[in-house]
Amino acid sequence: MTEGIDRKAYAEALARQARLTKPEGALGRLEDLACWFAARQGRPIPEPLQPHIVVFAADHGVTEEGVSAYPRAVTAQMVRNFASGGAAINVLARQCGARLSVVDVGVDADLSDVDELEHAKVRARGSGNITREPAMSEIEYWEAVGIGQEMANRAIDAGANLLIAGDMGIGNTTASAAMICAFTGSAPEQVVGRGTGVDDATYFRKIAVVEQALARAGNVLSHDVLRELGGLEIAAMAGFYRMAAERGVPVLLDGFISAAAALAAVTWDVGISGWMLASHLSGELGHRVALRELGLEPLLDLGMRLGEGSGAALAVPLLNAAIALHGQMATFESAHVSTRA
Repeated sequence: MTEGIDRKAYAEALARQARLTKPEGALGRLEDLACWFAARQGRPIPEPLQPHIVVFAADHGVTEEGVSAYPRAVTAQMVRNFASGGAAINVLARQCGARLSVVDVGVDADLSDVDELEHAKVRARGSGNITREPAMSEIEYWEAVGIGQEMANRAIDAGANLLIAGDMGIGNTTASAAMICAFTGSAPEQVVGRGTGVDDATYFRKIAVVEQALARAGNVLSHDVLRELGGLEIAAMAGFYRMAAERGVPVLLDGFISAAAALAAVTWDVGISGWMLASHLSGELGHRVALRELGLEPLLDLGMRLGEGSGAALAVPLLNAAIALHGQMATFESAHVSTRA
């Protein structure tokens, strides 16, 4: 899916950077980012970003194994918090001028009374317990992927030129850790993190649970990793990324869960990674492992591990600053400033 990347626009953007009133390379990665967006928007001076954040929510059967510091009921409670505007992602979406949608793809609760919610439940109780069974059936997997694709289409059709997927699901760092281990061949000790802030006993139990899930799934093929070890919201996120690339719209990855979904998406087409930027480095242990596999370098490192799309939302003003500098700075010629000797 690299055919939509405009090499001519990229070259023209690079040439413009060389003419701006600054020493060559003085703005560091901001220069690279402006040119990156130029290539993907197909214009030497890219337009400001109009982001749309979609938070996908679902529960996980693996919570039965005691891997989280919070009870499963928190997923539904947080979805209600999103809908009422009180969560971190609501604040950050407002700050960066992003539209925000929340989608129930498998929350283990009746949320039919929540109007500010996309009701798209694939499986009423959430995904299966991955230590004992696949996370979802083939039909459920593709239904969740399709929901993500539909949400990407709707966001793009409404004018978004940058897509962000957020997540909500107690237990989803365990599922994501298992996925990242399977995709990268890393040991659970290299990937499993503290998630919701678990104590030592829970942390070591979480490592054991990931080992059990990997052993249960066996040598699963890469295209089956998400169905076997992931979750409904992670499948929706992967579909979201897939459709964004197909439509030629960049995505800004969030943290650990987002990276697991991205790894799943690139199993369909490695070119999807060409439409991805990594917003930040999560405090979760295996996030760098996943980003390395994707060939991405994070923009920020704030020690965050909240999810919801929060780290990505924080990076949006930085990206818009890079685009503004690229488009609005004077050139040496227009400002009558001497170039270097």
